[in-house]
Amino acid sequence: MNKSLGILSIVGLVFLTGCASSQSTVEKTQLEIRQFQTRVYETNDHKMVMKAVMHALQDDGFIVKEANLELGLLTAQKELDVEDKTEAFFAVFFAGMNARYKKNSITEASANISEYNKATKVRINFQNKVLNNQGDVMKVEHVQGEQFYQNFFAKVDKSVFLGKENID
Repeated sequence: MNKSLGILSIVGLVFLTGCASSQSTVEKTQLEIRQFQTRVYETNDHKMVMKAVMHALQDDGFIVKEANLELGLLTAQKELDVEDKTEAFFAVFFAGMNARYKKNSITEASANISEYNKATKVRINFQNKVLNNQGDVMKVEHVQGEQFYQNFFAKVDKSVFLGKENID
């Protein structure tokens, strides 16, 4: 009986170890992240490209905070209410006035639009902050999903095309 339990424990441990290692994600290098955060547009009209980035951000619900053509700097922010009413109820029920639960999510975007030979280079990064009901930061993460950036640049690509065709 003890021998069977020991074998079963070992098999279970091997199974769990195998599952854990197969679920680990490979971290991307900073160079890999920079590559999918960057796009080069075959135009030297930096103002038009900056407007295209601005339009894409606004289409996604961002509020532009700063746009400086000379520096090629563009910053924007989007705020969402992420409060889960059930989580809030139980947090208040168990902790009373000291309860802390997720309330807002703020995504910040920072773009650099610069000359690149006879083209224009755009590098943008996004950061997400989660705030609790007291306004304290609970979590800060850089958005590093390649698909996220591909989707964003697809919108910029369309805006650049429309800008080149003088369709605004």
